[in-house]
Amino acid sequence: MHLSLRAIAALLMLLTAGLGLVVVLADPLAAQTLRHQGFDQYQRWQPRAYQAAPVRIIDIDEASLDRIGQWPWPRTRLASLVERLGEQGVAAIGFDVLFAEPDRTSPRRVSGDWPLTPTARAELQGLPDNDVAFAEAIEKQDVVLGFAARSEATADAKGLEPRYRYVWMGEPDAGILNTIGGAVRPLAPLETAAKGVGALSFVPDADGVVRRVPMVMSLQGQPAPSLSAELLRVAQGTPNYILQRAGGGAPALEALRIGALTVPTTARGEMWLHYTPAQPQRYVPAWRVLNGTADPALLQGHIVVIGSSAPGLLDLRFNPLGQLMPGVETHAQALEQALTGQHLGRPAWAMAAEALLVAVGCVLLVAIGAFMGSLRAAVAWLVLVSALLWGGWWAFSAHRVLLDTFTPAIAWTLAYGLASVCRHFRSELQHRWVRQAFSRYVSPNRVAHLMQHPEQLELGGKRQQCSFIFTDLAGFTSLMESIDPADAVHLLNRYLEEMISIAFRYQGTLDRIMGDSLAIMFSAPVEQADHAQRALDCAMEMHRFATGFTRQQQARGMAFGHTRFGIHSGEVIVGNFGGKALFDYRALGDPVNTAARLESVNKHLGTWVCVSEATLSACAPRMARPVGRLVLKGKTEALQVFEPLDEVPRGYAPLDQYRSALDALRAGDVAQALERFDALRRAYPDDPLVNLHGARLLAGERSDLIVLAAK
Repeated sequence: MHLSLRAIAALLMLLTAGLGLVVVLADPLAAQTLRHQGFDQYQRWQPRAYQAAPVRIIDIDEASLDRIGQWPWPRTRLASLVERLGEQGVAAIGFDVLFAEPDRTSPRRVSGDWPLTPTARAELQGLPDNDVAFAEAIEKQDVVLGFAARSEATADAKGLEPRYRYVWMGEPDAGILNTIGGAVRPLAPLETAAKGVGALSFVPDADGVVRRVPMVMSLQGQPAPSLSAELLRVAQGTPNYILQRAGGGAPALEALRIGALTVPTTARGEMWLHYTPAQPQRYVPAWRVLNGTADPALLQGHIVVIGSSAPGLLDLRFNPLGQLMPGVETHAQALEQALTGQHLGRPAWAMAAEALLVAVGCVLLVAIGAFMGSLRAAVAWLVLVSALLWGGWWAFSAHRVLLDTFTPAIAWTLAYGLASVCRHFRSELQHRWVRQAFSRYVSPNRVAHLMQHPEQLELGGKRQQCSFIFTDLAGFTSLMESIDPADAVHLLNRYLEEMISIAFRYQGTLDRIMGDSLAIMFSAPVEQADHAQRALDCAMEMHRFATGFTRQQQARGMAFGHTRFGIHSGEVIVGNFGGKALFDYRALGDPVNTAARLESVNKHLGTWVCVSEATLSACAPRMARPVGRLVLKGKTEALQVFEPLDEVPRGYAPLDQYRSALDALRAGDVAQALERFDALRRAYPDDPLVNLHGARLLAGERSDLIVLAAK
């Protein structure tokens, strides 16, 4: 039955991991949408903090249209705008405007449309052309114009006439870039006059949101820059672009170096944008530049991008923050990121890492769903998926890295859900039999475990290393005689209920209840590699509860006694020792008797908890006072015994001083031992072990060997 469950789990592992890998590698539109929505949410939670950068938008806003006139403005007006900006000492000027057609307001153009006399027409045709005036203004400044990308090549399509060089770090391969078939270019005189020409186009995703700006594309087999890239190049006066390919010869771009700036890119040469919310200080109205009222400090040394925020000009786009923004702001934010180094990236290894997460996570979650208890499995699934999603957020918030943890999270959930459903149906066939078989003689926590692991069920006795706790409530018989029996039973039930609950929390098996005493065993019927640690931790928690409970009852005036504990480990035989009718599941062997004797020896030592070296040595280091070597009643060999402590109780000798005195006794230095224990007895008269060894020394004992004549 278990092997069959394993086979089903293996099949589910292959199915879910394979399906998840297909989704990650094929990257369908639904997966892209999920990923992008997640990345957008990251930006809404933590948008890029605006940091002042030498970038400004010269805004052809509604106020500028009201003062200067409707768009398009005459090119002479734009020439004046360029000249004004040049006078303010800007670093570079970029136009987020396509000048592909001649100015319709040029004198030569309008003279043919107006009813003029031949003389007037000739005079108009003799006036300077608006485009010529604009080209002359452009030529005197560091101006970058834009071209529009076309998806299909035309018969006359040709590459740009570059004013720069592209240098590849690695094998040149323009095919790894986003390819455009052709370009709608500025008028030839304007393009010739400009210091650079860059693409105006963005690559919006299927939902229309602009998340990336292509910094470099492939046009006619040659790299072609974007408007943002050209502005960075012209502003720095550098003639070169350096294209850095991803390591290992992968067909992917990794970064674009422009002068002193390095811009991380996607594999296809795009820059991920980390948007800031709207920043009014980013904008300077065009009319203020033209009439000379713009603050020169806002422009000097800045890269300026000329574009429009006027809704009527229809250059508005959605960003990941859910805001409608002018297209020109996309260029400005890209420039700000490049200049301030606040980059956002999705590394080339991201998809491989996500595929690995899907595969490993699906296998793990199937195993969890198939073989772990429902509650623990649900908690494990929740923790793992939460950790995965938190890891994606942490990568973004701390390192500005975009990792898709959403697709793996869905794949993990699917794997966990399918495995849980299959396990649920199969477990229904097992639960009834296991419950009937073991609930009659195994503690509930053991039943729950065995229902999940029926292959570990053994009905015969077997040798096994186990640990045991024996407890006894001092003075309860006398208390029974002094109070109403009903009250005594109620009090005892409250005490035992919590004691047993603590044992079950540590997966201990209740061996038996003997009046006010308990016997708890660990590592049976199912082996527990850390049974000694469980036993000691369990006993100490029970001791803390029992001490607190006793103080509560004594505060009420009830003579409720303290609880003594004995803890020991060793090899025993565990199993059903009574036949099928009795179902008495217990352990037999000397370690059981030794644990019981250690409980009772507290009466002679004045302690409340005794643990053997066999148990303590198998546990993590903790505070414990050595008692000595005890020869228990009916034994011939000495047993090293300790008193474990959470802290040194008030009235007890400091641990180092006590050990120093005991070490002297062990070493046979009787004089030194007498002196030290005598000093400790005077300083700490309430310390039971100090009094014990001090009295033994005075009685003539000369070692830490204690032979007990009584149980």
